[in-house]
Amino acid sequence: MKVVMTGGGTAGHVNPALSIAQIIKDKEPDSHIEFIGTKDRLEAKLVPKAGYKLSTIEVYGLKRSLSPQNIKTMYKAYTSYLKCKKMLSEISPDVVIGTGGYVSWPVCRAAAALKIPTALHEANAEPGFAVKMLNSKADVIFLNFKETEKSLPDRKKTRKLHVGMPIDKRFLELNAASERERLLPLTAERMVLSFGGSLGAEKINGTVLKMLKSYAACHPSVYFLHATGAKAYEQFMDEFTRAGLDKCKNIKICDYIYDMPCQMAAADIVISRSGASTMSELAALGKPAILVPSPNVTNNQQYRNAKIFENENAALLIKDDELDENVLSNAIDSLISSPKKLSEMAKNAYKFAVLDTNERIYNCIKELVNAKK
Repeated sequence: MKVVMTGGGTAGHVNPALSIAQIIKDKEPDSHIEFIGTKDRLEAKLVPKAGYKLSTIEVYGLKRSLSPQNIKTMYKAYTSYLKCKKMLSEISPDVVIGTGGYVSWPVCRAAAALKIPTALHEANAEPGFAVKMLNSKADVIFLNFKETEKSLPDRKKTRKLHVGMPIDKRFLELNAASERERLLPLTAERMVLSFGGSLGAEKINGTVLKMLKSYAACHPSVYFLHATGAKAYEQFMDEFTRAGLDKCKNIKICDYIYDMPCQMAAADIVISRSGASTMSELAALGKPAILVPSPNVTNNQQYRNAKIFENENAALLIKDDELDENVLSNAIDSLISSPKKLSEMAKNAYKFAVLDTNERIYNCIKELVNAKK
C-alpha cells in the first residue's frame, strides 16, 4: 500500500498520524508511507525521527481576529493546495490520511480533487477547523468520540466512524495489580499520579506543590508521583526541598514519566490535562481522573473532552481558573475516602475505551483502497 500521511503543528496531530502509519506497517510491512507537513513545526522533528520521509509545504493557520496576515495565509493555502496536487500526482498514493492541523487542509483537499481516497482522524470532541473544512470532501472521518459527529454536518458522501484513538498497546495489555505491586512502596495504600503534559503546566505545577505541602505530607499511606516537565523541574525541586518535602517517602518528583503506561496502570487517581491521547489512555485503563483542561487550546477542545467524561461520572472536572490547592485537595480526598466512588468512576471511564481501534482503522483504509481498484 502506498500512503501519504499529513497532520502537524502539535503532538496531538502528529502522534496520531505516526500511530496510524505504524498500524499500516504492522499489517503490511512492505507499505510505502511518507508525510507532507511543514518545515518549522513539530512534525519536522518527529516524522524523520520515526524513519519516514517528510516533504514540506508553506502554510499557516488563520488568525481568529481580523488581520492583514490572513490575506497572506489564504494566498499560501491556495498555492500550497496547487503544490500538493502536483506532489500527490507524482507520488500517486493509494490513500491520503490527515489527522488535523492546518497543514492537513491543502493536502487532503488536493487528494479529494484528484479523486484519491481520503480519510481524516479527529481526536477531539470538538473538531478542528481543518476537519470541519474538509467534512464534505473526505471519504471517511475517523472519530475518537461519538459525540464529535454532532459538530459535523451530515454529508451523504462522507462516512463518520467511531474508531477511538491509536495509543501505545501497553495501555491495553498491562495488569494494574501487577504494576501496583511492582511500583508502589510497601506502605502505600493508594497512588495519585499527576502531570501537565510533556512540557509541564505552570498552573498545575504550582497547585500540586501547594497540595503536596498541605495534603500529601499528612497522608503517608497515599503515594504521590508528579511529573513537572523538563523546563520546570529545577525550580520545582528548589521549592520542594525548601518546604522539606524531600523527606516525605510517599512523594516522588520527576521531570518526565518515561514509563507512563506502567505508572498510569498502577495509579488510583490521575490528575492531568484533557488532551485526546490522555483521555483515550485513561479510558483504556479505566482510571478515575481529575481533569484540568488547558485554557490555551483552540475551540476549548480540552474542556469539551473533559466535559464528556464528567457527564458520565468518569472524571471530576476543574477549570484552570478555579484550580487551587484546596479545590484539588478536596477533590483527591473525596475520591480517596470513597472506594465505591472510585470503582464507579473506573467502570464509567472504561466504557469510553475502544479496544480494537487498530483493526477498525486498518480495515476501513483497506476498504477505501480496494474500492479504488
